[in-house]
Formats: sequence, C-alpha cells, structure tokens
Amino acid sequence: MQAETPHPHWTPTLSKGLAHSVGLVTSSPFSGFFWLNVVLDEQHGPWAASDKGATSWRWAWHRHRTAHVGREPECCSFLKRTFSLLAGRVERQRHNPERQQRLQESAVHLLRSRQSLNDLLLEVEGPPCKKLCLSKLIGCDSPEAYTNHSSSFIGSALQDQALKLGVPVGILSARVVASSLEQVCEAAAEPHHLVLLNPEQREKLSSLLEIAQYLLAHSMFSRLSFCQELWKVQNSLLLEALWRLDAQRVVSLQELLESHPDMQAVVAWLSRNLCLLCEQIETSCQYTDIARTMLADFVRMLVLSGFQKDSDLRRTVEPERMPQVALGVLQRMLIFALDALAAGVQEESSSHKAAQCWFSVFSGHTYSSIISTDSPKRFFSHTLTQILTHNPVLKVSDAIQMQRDWSFARTHPLLSTLFCRLFVMLSPEEVVGHLQEVLETHEVNWQHVLCCLSVLVVCFPEAQQLVKDWVAHLMAHAFESYHLDSMVTAFLVVRQAVLESPSVFLSYADWFKASFGSTRGYHGCSKKALVFLFKFLSDLVPFEAPWYMQVHILHPPLVPSKYRSLLTDYVSLAKTRLADLQVSMENMGLYKDLSSAGDMTEVTSPWAGPEGLTQHSIFRRSYYVTHFLPALLTPRVLPKVPDARVAFIESLKRANKIPPSLYSMYCHACSTAEEKPLEDTAPGIRAEPSCAEAPLGLLTAALGELRASMANPTQSDVISVQIAMISARVRAALGHSEDDGSFEMSKIQLSVLAPKLEQQEQKVVDLLLTSFCQNLMAASSFTPPERQGPWAALFVRIMCGHRLLPAVLTRLCQLLRQQGPSLSVPQVLGLAALAIHLGESRSALPEVEVDPPAPARGLTVPELLDSLLTCSTRESSLFCLRFCTAAISYSLCKFSSQKNDILYSCLSPGLVKKFQFIVLRLFSEAREPLSQEDAAGLPWRPTLLPSADWQRAALSVWRQRTFQELLREKDFHLTYRDWLQLELDVQPEADGLSDTERWDFHQWAIHEHFLPAPAASGGCEGDLEAACTVLVDVLLDFYQSSRSYDHSESSDLVLGSRTGNRDILCRLQEMAVELELEQGPGAPHGRSPSQGHFLFGVFRRRLQALASGWGVAASLQRQRELLMYKRILLCMPPSVLVSSFQARQPTTPSCEEFFHLVNSELRNFSHGGVLTHDITIHFFRGLLNACLHSRDPSLTANMTLTECQTKCPLILTSALMWWPRLEPVLCSWWRKHFQTLLPQELQRLQEARQFASDFLTSSTASPAPDAPNPAWVSAAALHLMIQQVGKESIRRQLEKLDCEREQVLVFLFFFSLMGLLSSHLTPNDTVDSLKTTEVCAEILTCLEKRKISWLGLFELTKTGAGLGQLLLRMAPDQHTRLLPFAFYSLLSYFDEDTAVREEAFLRVAVNMYLKLIQLFVAGETCAVSALTGRSPELQGQGNPVELITKARLFLLQLIPRCPKNSFSNMAEVLADCGDSDPELSAALLSRQQDVPDADMYQEPRLF
Repeated sequence: MQAETPHPHWTPTLSKGLAHSVGLVTSSPFSGFFWLNVVLDEQHGPWAASDKGATSWRWAWHRHRTAHVGREPECCSFLKRTFSLLAGRVERQRHNPERQQRLQESAVHLLRSRQSLNDLLLEVEGPPCKKLCLSKLIGCDSPEAYTNHSSSFIGSALQDQALKLGVPVGILSARVVASSLEQVCEAAAEPHHLVLLNPEQREKLSSLLEIAQYLLAHSMFSRLSFCQELWKVQNSLLLEALWRLDAQRVVSLQELLESHPDMQAVVAWLSRNLCLLCEQIETSCQYTDIARTMLADFVRMLVLSGFQKDSDLRRTVEPERMPQVALGVLQRMLIFALDALAAGVQEESSSHKAAQCWFSVFSGHTYSSIISTDSPKRFFSHTLTQILTHNPVLKVSDAIQMQRDWSFARTHPLLSTLFCRLFVMLSPEEVVGHLQEVLETHEVNWQHVLCCLSVLVVCFPEAQQLVKDWVAHLMAHAFESYHLDSMVTAFLVVRQAVLESPSVFLSYADWFKASFGSTRGYHGCSKKALVFLFKFLSDLVPFEAPWYMQVHILHPPLVPSKYRSLLTDYVSLAKTRLADLQVSMENMGLYKDLSSAGDMTEVTSPWAGPEGLTQHSIFRRSYYVTHFLPALLTPRVLPKVPDARVAFIESLKRANKIPPSLYSMYCHACSTAEEKPLEDTAPGIRAEPSCAEAPLGLLTAALGELRASMANPTQSDVISVQIAMISARVRAALGHSEDDGSFEMSKIQLSVLAPKLEQQEQKVVDLLLTSFCQNLMAASSFTPPERQGPWAALFVRIMCGHRLLPAVLTRLCQLLRQQGPSLSVPQVLGLAALAIHLGESRSALPEVEVDPPAPARGLTVPELLDSLLTCSTRESSLFCLRFCTAAISYSLCKFSSQKNDILYSCLSPGLVKKFQFIVLRLFSEAREPLSQEDAAGLPWRPTLLPSADWQRAALSVWRQRTFQELLREKDFHLTYRDWLQLELDVQPEADGLSDTERWDFHQWAIHEHFLPAPAASGGCEGDLEAACTVLVDVLLDFYQSSRSYDHSESSDLVLGSRTGNRDILCRLQEMAVELELEQGPGAPHGRSPSQGHFLFGVFRRRLQALASGWGVAASLQRQRELLMYKRILLCMPPSVLVSSFQARQPTTPSCEEFFHLVNSELRNFSHGGVLTHDITIHFFRGLLNACLHSRDPSLTANMTLTECQTKCPLILTSALMWWPRLEPVLCSWWRKHFQTLLPQELQRLQEARQFASDFLTSSTASPAPDAPNPAWVSAAALHLMIQQVGKESIRRQLEKLDCEREQVLVFLFFFSLMGLLSSHLTPNDTVDSLKTTEVCAEILTCLEKRKISWLGLFELTKTGAGLGQLLLRMAPDQHTRLLPFAFYSLLSYFDEDTAVREEAFLRVAVNMYLKLIQLFVAGETCAVSALTGRSPELQGQGNPVELITKARLFLLQLIPRCPKNSFSNMAEVLADCGDSDPELSAALLSRQQDVPDADMYQEPRLF
C-alpha cells in the first residue's frame, strides 16, 4: 500500500505540548515513537470501525498543532498527510487485527528510519540536553496521563539512547531514575514533612517506581549505579522514598546502605533521619501509620542485618559493611534516647518524643515476622548491655549515696518500660545471668544497673528468688576469695531490692541478721573474714544512709569475744558518723521505710508531676492507684489562688487519670475541711483541728463511698482506688506516718484472756470490720464470691498492715471468744470470709504468741482463730457450727474455679475438723454413710450460702461432693486424737446432748467410727490397745494444758475438775476392761507378750521426751507430768500396778514396771522420802487382788513384799508411814477373804511400827524392845515415829540400843540426814529444821561415843549391790547430791579425836567440801540459802557461804594433825575437782609428803 510507504524525506517532529499531553518524557530521544505507540495502542486498536479511533487521532493532532503553531519543519507536511490518510482509512475500513499489527510495525519502522534524535531533543528541550529525566512524565497535571503510556516505549528509547551514547543501558536507566527521584524529593515540601512525602510526591514516586520495576524486570537497570547516583544527592533524599524503593523491590535497603562509600556518613545520615522519623511519629499527623510501618521495617532490617546468627561482633577480620552499619545506627539511636532521658528533657521537646518513639520499637509486635530467628533475642541482649554500660561515670560511692533515688517508683517511666520490654524477650534467668556477666566484664552505669534490677524484681516475681540466689553466690564468692567487687555488688543488689516492698525482698535488717548474725554467716567468725567485713563496712560509712548504719549497730555481726575490738571500732565509727548527721540512736527510726513511702512526699511536693506520669500510671497501674493518688488527694483547705498542686490535680482530671468518684470524694472532703473550722471556731479563738474525729470522719466517708460502689456493679473499676484511699485514711486515723512495709513484726503478743484495745484503735477496727461485712453482703447480693474480684483480699491487706493486725486480732478475740453467740448473720458471714482471706495470706503474716502462752510454739493467725472457736457448751458449739459453715461455704464458692491447692491453703484444717466434730455430734443423720445421690447433689451455687437455718446449711455443706473430696485430704482428716481433744473440752453440765445421747455418741465414735477405721484416715485399725494408748496420751496432754489460755487460771489439776473429763475417763475404764477380756484370763491385764502394760509404755515415752536436768523449769515440768501419771494410775484398776496371774502359776506377780517408775521418777518427788497415801494403798489393793487370784495368797504376798525389800524399798517405808490408815484396811480385807492372820511380811511391817512406838514411849530404865529385821526397816519405822511424836531429846532412848542393834542406829542416822535435808528444802516450818538438826546431832554423838563408823553413809554409790544401793533407792537424787551440805551442817558436832583417828575422815571431809563448792557454783544450794535467809533462827546454820567458809577453815586446821594414812587415795579425790580450791589442794599434797607414818586405829567398816 502506498499509504504505508514512508516518505524518504519525512522527519517526525513532536511538540512539547503534544508529548506532554500523552505523558511522554520530553527529553527522551524516542519521544515521537513513544507517542505514536501510545496512540496506536489506545482502546486496543485505534482502527476499529468506529469514530473513537479517529477521534483520538484528531485529539492528538489538535494538541500538537495548538502547541506548536508556526513551528512546522519539513517533516510535518508528510506527517499531516500520513495522519489524514490513516484517519480516512479508519473511517472506511473495519477493524482487522492482523492489519493493525502490520500497520504498527510499519509506523515504528518509519519513525526509526527517518527520525533524528538530535533534532528531536532540540525540538523538545531547545538546546542539546545533557541529562535524561523522567520528571515530566510523572509530573503531569492530568491524573490520567500515565495510564496512556507504555513502559516498553521508555525501555526502547533508553536502549537506543544508550547505544548511541555508548553506555550500558542499565547505567543510563539508573541515572535517569535517580535524577527523577531527586526531583520528586526536592519538590516543595511542607516544613514539618522532614522525612515523609506529601500525597503529590507519593503519587509521582509511585509512577516512577513502576517504570523502574519494568526496567529492572527487563534487565535494563543497574542497582549499584542507581545506589551510587542516589548517594551523590543524599541530602535531597527523603527517608520514605528509600523505604518505598525497598517496599517496591526496586532496590533493598541493605543494598542502598552497603553501597555508600563512607560507612560513618551513612550511619550518621540514617540515624539523623530515624530521629526525625520518630519525632514525626509522636507528632499527631495523618501519616502516622505510614511512619510507624517505616520505622518497624527499618528496625527489622537493621536487627536482621546486625544480629545474624553467623555474625561475630568480636572477630578480628574485616567485617561486612552492613552489620557494622546496622550496629552503628542502632547504637546511635539508643545512645541518643538514653542521653535524652539523662538530660531530663521536657515531655514536649522533640528529643523526648523521639526517645519515646524509639523505645516503642522494642515491643514484641515489631519483631513478630522475624521472631523465628534468634536475631531479636540477640539484639535485646546487646541492647541491655549497651544500657547497662552507657556513660559509666558514676563511682560505687556515688551509687551508694544515690541509690535511694533509683527505686522503681523513681525510675523514669520510659526507662522502666524499656526494661520491661527487654525482659519479655529474655527470661529472668537470662537477665540475671546477663547482669552478672556485665558487672564482671564491663564498667557499668550504676543507675541503669540498679534501675534494671528494681524493674526486674517488681515486674517479674519469678526473678526474686533468682536475685536472692545471685546475692548468696556473690557473698559466698566474696568471702571465699576476699573479692571486694563481689561484696560491693551484693550489697548494692540487696539494698536495691529492699527499696521495693517487703513482698519483693527481705528487709535489710533481716537480710543482714541472716547473713552475719550467726555462726552460719558468710564471715564464718574467722579473723580474716571479720577484718574483711568490717573494713568493707567502715569504708561504706562516709557514703551510706544513716538507716543502714543503724541496722549494723542494732544487729551486729556475730563476733567471737577475742575479736570484739573489730566490732567496737566499727560501732564507734558508725555512731560518730550518725552524730555528724544529727541522727539520734535513741530515735533512730527502726521502722524507717526504704520503699516507696518517701516517694510520695517527693513526687507530690512541690506538686510538679514527674516526667511521663501518664505513661507511669498506665505502665504500673497498681502503684499509681494504691500509692500515688491517695497521697496526692489528701484533703486540705484549698487556697483561694490555685497553687501548683491544684493545677496538677486538675490536669490529671482532664486527662481522665483520676476516677470521677474519687475526685468527687476529694472535693467533698476538702469542702468539709473548709467548713469545719468555721463551725468550731469562736470569735477571736484560733481553731485547732481535731486529732481523732476528723480522721475517723474521713475514714467513715471513704468506707461509705466504697459501700456505695460495691452495691453498684458499674463502679467496679474504682473499687481498688477507693480501697487505696481507705488505706491512707486508716493510717491517718491511727496516727501512723509510715507505710506498713516498714514495720518489722516477727511475732505478735496477744492476751486472749483479757484482750484490750485503745479507744481509737477499737473505733478504727470496728469501722473496718463492719464495712467488710456490709460490703460482702452487698457484693453477694448480685455477684457470687468467685466473680467479685480481688476487693476482699485488698481490703484484708489493709487490716494486715499499718501496724493494725494486732488490734484486728485482739478485736476478733473479743468478738469470737466473748460475743460469738450474739453475732448476727451478716457479722458471722463477714468474719468467716475474713478468716478465709487471712488464711490465704498466712505465709505473709507473723506468728502470734498468746499470753499466757499455751502452746510450745507461736500460732499462725488461722490457728489462733481456730482456738477461739470452742465447743464446750451448747451455745459455743452452735456458734462454732455457724462460723465454720459460713467459712467453708464461702471458700468453696470463692475458689471453686481454681486449683484445689489454693482452696486447701485458704481453709484452716482446724476449722474443718471442728465442723466435722460438731456435725457428727449434733446430727445423727450425718453419721450414716452418704449415698451416691447425696454425695453428688447439685452443683455448688451461691444460693446455698448459709441462711438462718444453720442446720440445713451445715448438712448441705456436709453432703457436697467438693467438701467430701476435701475430707479425703490427709490434713483435713478428723482423727481419733483430734476427736478426743475436742470432746474433752465439752462441759457435760452445759452440753447440748443429754447424758444418754452423749454416751451413745461416744460409743458410736469409738467403737463404730474410729476403732475400725484405717490408720491412714486417723483410726485405730481395730486395735483396742492402740485406742487406749491414744486416749491416755490425749488425757495427759489435756492435763498439761489445763492452765493454758483456753481455760481459767484457777482451774485445778485434780482429775475430774476439768470439763469433759469424767465421761472420757469412764470410756477409758470401759476400754481397759474390754482389753482385759479380749486378752483373756491367762494374759496379764493390758499386756502383750512382748511388751509391758500400754500405760507404762505411754509414761516411758513421754518422760523420755521431757527435758532432762535438775533446773527449776525442767523439775517442775517433770513433777507435773508425774502428778498426772499418778492420777491416771489411780483411775485405773489396781491390777495395773500388780498384775494378776493364773492360779497354777506359783510365780511372783509382775511389778517391775511400777517398781521402775517409783525408783526412777516418783522417788525424786516423794514427800519426806515416802510416797503419797493414795498411790501406796493403790499398790496394796493390787497386791491383795493378786493374792485373791493366787493358789497361795500368803506366799504371794510374802514373795512380793520380799521383792520390794531389794527392788523397791520406798514402798515399804511408805507403808510404814501410812500404816495407821493402811493396817485396818489390810486386816479387814484379809480376814474377810481368807480368815487367817496377815502374811509374815505384812506382820513384819506391823512389828516394825510397834517397835518404834514402844521404843519411844518406854522409860529409859526399861530395856529396849527387840527390833525386827531387816534393820533398815526398823530404823525407818523409828525415824518416822520420831518425826510424828516430836520428842525433843532421844539420846537416852538411843543409848538403850545394844551392840546387836547398832546397825539400826546407823540406818537411823541416814534417815535423819534425809529428814534434815527435807526440812531445809521444804520451807514450811523452821522449827522442824532445828529439831531435825538436833536429832541428827544426838544420833551422831551416840555413833561417835560407841565408835561406830558412819562415814560410809557419805560414800554411797549406785554401782554394785548391798545396803548402799538400797539406801539410795529410798532417797531422792537431790537429797543425795546435798549430802555435803548435811555433812557440814553437823560440823560443830564432830568429835576432834574421831576426825583424827578415823583414817577415812579426812578423805570424806575433803570430798564433801569440794562437792559443796560445786553445788554452790551450780546454784543447787539456792533453795537452802533462800530458806535460811528468811529464817532468823537458821542464820549461821544453813547459809552455804558461811558453811563453805567454816568447812575450809576446819580442813586447814585438821590437815596438819592427821597422820599419813589419812592421806591415802587423796590424789584421786583431788583429781576430780581439786582445782576448786588450789590452796587446800596444795596444803594436802604438801602435808602428804611431810607427815610420818603413825599407828591408826582401824575399825571394821559397815559399808
């Protein structure tokens, strides 16, 4: 076709306007071709059989002509004809796709072969253009312009131009795009758009990036050249443009940053732009979302680049550029933010906003897309290191001085938030390990380190134990290697943790005591460690706060006496420093708070809010609500001109940081404070505020507001704020200026019998208890306990703090113990719920010591409350049932959705056991096994809370499956022992059960419930003897606690005087009879073949558990225990003492266990060397009972009494003592059963008694009656008769004793010595002491006159057999130890010739003297000295000091007169205790060497 042949001279010329109209790049050398291609492509074929294509041609040609009127070069005429021809053909021909394609190809060939690019550029640009730019393409006015062009045309044009210029097309394209990008960024931007594009720039850039993507996809774009071209104009670039290059995948940010020739410059440029980006983010604008996305992408890129897994920041080879750039940028940004915080810039400043924004990038969602890698974790760890080591200019001394200002409450909120975000990615173990590593290897910023520690222990409770372990490790290492840095770190860490609340860490005093206050302390009491410790403490003195020095002085380290000077030197230094600081030791603030109590004063005065208060309150809401707001909103008389405090409060209110109800309460309280002075002030008199009424009024108002909120479900969000306000009001009402965390209270002293409270304390406690009960009822009216939130626990914390707990417990003692039955239903419910929450906090509450002390240890608060609930009377049992029912119901509701462990920890086992006891006791239906239907019941609902029908409520709780499952736990088993202890408290005369009902209940409980029950559930497994053993054990415990706080102080120890004793003792007697029948007549009563009687087994076990020794406390406790044993024995059948046996067994009845009890225990507490009448006659009843079952009763009696002579002589001497009352009973019983005379041994006792009577009543002229054998029995009878008759002088009667009965005289002297000691130890009648001394003197005179040796009485030993051991079994141990006192009490009656003549006298005298000194040193002569000091008659006779002085003088005078034989065996005597008197020992040894041999009279020795 002729129309398709191009004219040989045609050169298409396109005007600038025409190119512009179709989006053509005006400077492109292929502008004509591109325009034509766009026109031909329009509507997918401009030759379609329609007017649309022609219209487009005509539109394009019109634009061309109007833009270039008068500028028609030679080629234009041909172009006109061509367009005319083509337009005409369009009108005539229909659309043909093949023809269209061929036409396009021909047109392109025509333009390529005929056009001149130089002329075209001259036409477009005027002068020759040296740079290529696409800015006009993307800068068109029409938003639809680019839609009409093709990226392929640009690519072709760039290819041709590159070919002509001789450069690679990729480099040319990169230059063109970079130039265009520069022009886009340099477009007029608003001043605040520092790093972001405006909408117009964003649209232009979008078009440019599409072209760049096309070029990149067709390999016509060089990324490296593009990056290099960009950095040439870096000052013109906007950060968003670079981000979009990465987002559109034109070139990545890593490539851009790595391509910069100067690494430091690119780090500085990117850091500066990121700071600007952070500032723009914090400035509210419509592009915040884009900015945050940009920042997150940049951070992720930097983290991934800088913290790759295989990267090693410490390698020495040349590192890659990108990790170094990333690290540099991240470090610069962190340093910038930390410097901004350190400089204390204002919140409105750009630096503060940038820092705040940068810290936000550490939130977890920023790294959600790369969390699978380890890069974020490594980045956080590296950041933590940078924070801890940033600007380490503070010294340790600075840290010690300034540490208080770095607590959690005073740490900048932004820094606290940063630490928290870092800790989310790092586990507490990793953080503590990292802290340890940084401190060991770097110079650190102590402020950041300690602030980090505070945030860690406050916000992550699981880290608290880790910190304690770390401190222990540091201390151990410090004292092992004397490493000062470890010691410094440990003390700083401890003091920082102490700055927070006591729930976070021990108080400093407790930690210091635990670390150094015992032999197990770190210092180990070695000299080197002590020097190291006190040197360290001394170095701290100039820098530390007075509080720490006070702790060191009050709780000093344990120091051996030989190193005491180290401690005194430090104490002197510390006291001097305290004096310089004007801190008095007498008013040293032992309870000074190191936590946030002082923070409030500094924050709320001068009422300029801390920086970032809004963020602080959001981040740590509990601190803001419970501490800050109550301190801020303290009512006062408002000034007429609003001050800074008023302005600050108003600003918080406008920011919705103060709850409206709390603000209204504050305004009302301020109004009240303004009106009160006006009402109470008289003219001319200045009003003084009331110290009691005003605080109570504020507390009442606060409690009223809380009650109103509790009744309104919509006000639940302000309850915690109101409770915090109540806490402040309580502190003000009690006059406490310090926080309860500062009050160290290890134990609470409480008087349960007479609890008393100050009037103000009682008013406050009553208000709190009433409010708690009312709030509980109000909340439970529309919400079950499990959905009421933590208000109850928060409220209970108020009552457990502020030094208020002792007052609360005292008031509970009054209510539960004295007023329990009169309490109303709401009060019972409220107090029961209070008991549950106190149990929930038991681990944090101190122990309670009741006065008078009942248990051996302190009671926990739940145990104290259990002890106040008694079951002794009908009224108290019903109240206990109500209270226990309410408490168990509440706990089952409150903790129904939580783990069983929580429920078990809140419920007191004692409370549950008492509930079981009362339910089983009062409701017979509860004793029956529960059916499956009853056990299942209905699901627990709040509607089952106790009502007025307590019986139905209690049974409902009893049948609940949850409660029955609770009873399966071991701690909640009502064991047989528990049941006995509770039953013993019941008073039969005030019991709710009748005697018959009580007997039925006892039978069921013992024989049907506990006896067959397994031991695992607290039963006896069918063992009746075990049941008896437990019963006796519980009875004895019950007697021992008879003077406890739970009973009257005037209660007697006599059996049966206590409530409930009679019935339980009856049960014991019944069970003992059953046990005897169970074992059969052939077995001894209550006895198993291999073991003794169970009763003596109980006695033996309990005696072994008692404290040994002869101290006053131990002796009294043992005496009381033995008194209880005797009471039990007297209630048991006498066969327990003397067991019966079968008639065919001719053996002696078994009395071994009773004999052992008498010889080992009862002997030491006998009165006057004899047993009491009741136990003596009980033994003889047992003997008669054994004779009754014997084939030969007389033989049985004789054999038993004969055995008593050698094994237990104290029984015979006791029988002689009580013979006037014992003889009629024995004679009557024996005649009644056997119709014969008394057995021979009983007759012997009768004869001995008669001998003594006749001996004293007969005249001196008549001969003495015959003394029956054995001689010691006659002597004992004679001694007892002398005591009873009270004859003044018996010397003449004693002289009637012939030589055959001289042994009686010796034994009588022994019994008289025992009587002498008893008279001195029993201060009842001083005349008895004088009389017994005279009796001993007369007997001694008779012995010396007859030259009978009596010294053996003072050398008796328990080893071996013979009369010596026999006599010792009749004397208490205390008497035998005091024999030296008796010896020298008779000093004035010694015959001097006898002293010299007797070979053993000097040895015995010296031995008695040395033992007397030992007794005096041990304090065992105190009882004697106390008696002699009170009695003028005994002055000089029994005073131990005077006695020792006289004895010493006597020996020193005697030694020179004694012959050499008297000094034999003296070395053995002095070897034991000769150092007690060195002078006497020297005299003895010297005399022993000098004295010559002499003839000595030797007399036969009796012992």
